[in-house]
Amino acid sequence: MFTGIIEDLGTITKIEKEGSNIHFTLQCSFTNELKVDQSLAHNGVCLTVVDISDNQYTVTAIAETLSKTDLADWNVGRKVNLERCMPANGRFDGHIVQGHVDTVGICTSIIEKQGSWVFTFTYTSEDITVEKGSITVNGASLTVVDSKENEFSVHIIPFTYEHTVFHQLKIGDKVNLEFDIIGKYLAKMLDKRK
Repeated sequence: MFTGIIEDLGTITKIEKEGSNIHFTLQCSFTNELKVDQSLAHNGVCLTVVDISDNQYTVTAIAETLSKTDLADWNVGRKVNLERCMPANGRFDGHIVQGHVDTVGICTSIIEKQGSWVFTFTYTSEDITVEKGSITVNGASLTVVDSKENEFSVHIIPFTYEHTVFHQLKIGDKVNLEFDIIGKYLAKMLDKRK
């Protein structure tokens, strides 16, 4: 389980295809603290460390993961948000994040507001957002500001903008979205009662 609090930006150093799988090799500031078989969220996608060599580690994405995320579009040199799993004695600073991406969204607007930014995203799934509710965008735990059908906005403070991939995002870019797990369970329960 994750909380959506980004620890570091990792840099992709190598991409290898093997059958329908893709192996991504990355560098980050805490590579020496990782171990094989550890889960790590990459732009919100939970991937398992399969190899560590020097100051780099490798994770593998299978076809199912590639079909539901933007990983197939990644390239060498790209920076991605990283978060290790929450330790049992850790602080719950964000919200419950599983690292299971629901859908890919598209950035449709970026507005600078005198030191903060408003990002708007659209998506095509049946998931919903609510104002002041939680959403995970590329692994970052955020609060929904404006909520419409298949569209929502979030406000980004300078610290988040500088220390996550938000400073790289452009209009038209894809992002990985994970909707609030509590909201998903409630929607499923209500749907079953109909």
